[in-house]
Amino acid sequence: MDVIAFGTVFLEIVFGHVPALPGPGEEVYSDEFAISCGGVVIVASAAARSGVHAGLSTLLGEDLGTRVAAGHCRRAGIDLSPSRQVAGRTAGISVVVNFAGDRAFLSYLPPVSGRRDPERWLEVLREYRPAWCYLHAGPGLSDFVRQARDLGTRVALDVSLDKIDADPGAVVSCARLADVFLPNTEELLRLTGTRSLSEAIGDVTSWCPQLVVKRGAQGAVVASRSAVTEVTEGILPVEVRDRTGAGDAFAGALIAALCRGASLTDAAMAGNEAGSDTVSKLGGVGEVEVEGLSGEVPVR
Repeated sequence: MDVIAFGTVFLEIVFGHVPALPGPGEEVYSDEFAISCGGVVIVASAAARSGVHAGLSTLLGEDLGTRVAAGHCRRAGIDLSPSRQVAGRTAGISVVVNFAGDRAFLSYLPPVSGRRDPERWLEVLREYRPAWCYLHAGPGLSDFVRQARDLGTRVALDVSLDKIDADPGAVVSCARLADVFLPNTEELLRLTGTRSLSEAIGDVTSWCPQLVVKRGAQGAVVASRSAVTEVTEGILPVEVRDRTGAGDAFAGALIAALCRGASLTDAAMAGNEAGSDTVSKLGGVGEVEVEGLSGEVPVR
């Protein structure tokens, strides 16, 4: 297997552009709507679309979100065998509303034990031996990153603002060990406590091997101790319908390009293209089918 993405599955209920969010007792209408998949499914989907063998390691439950995501993964050629079937609800639910040139989320995540299970994840790596794995930084994961690299698997590390706010030291510990660290601009500034992107990049590259800063419509910055390169190639001239998942799609396409032997700069170009394509759709993977969802999820 080329890459395994570790994380949580979300069912997305996505509304297109509205003039503003409703106030108490108010109702607004959107002229676009879609059901999609979010979370780690976006990363695996982008990698699979790029032609590599992509697997997904998550908890699959007995809920609607799991069934929608599993159906999409089958159609997209994503290998679900590294995932684990459990009882009850596991998939998160996000309502996405696009307005004011951005989007807002209302989300629910069922409380499930074992959602982030480094020991289980190591078992998956030992069995499948992927060239790359993808995960989000967080508490208790630095040993996993180290052991993954000891097994010969390279680590692409993402991050989120909530993890930075909760435990920035844990994020730094993971990023020091990863093969490539993939924050966006806001995440990098929050992690370093700086106001300047160039200053933040300088801080992080003093201890991080390879850094790729996701900058949305501005492309990306690829940085190491020896060089900083702005990458704008690959950005497509598209109508922006929904910004959800652009960074995840960027990560999946970048990893796929690295699996094929691309340089990090060329991989960032592929990421730019995938991110551009994603914002032209409603939902992180576009609209998905929701019919014929009865039956069990086929996971070993």
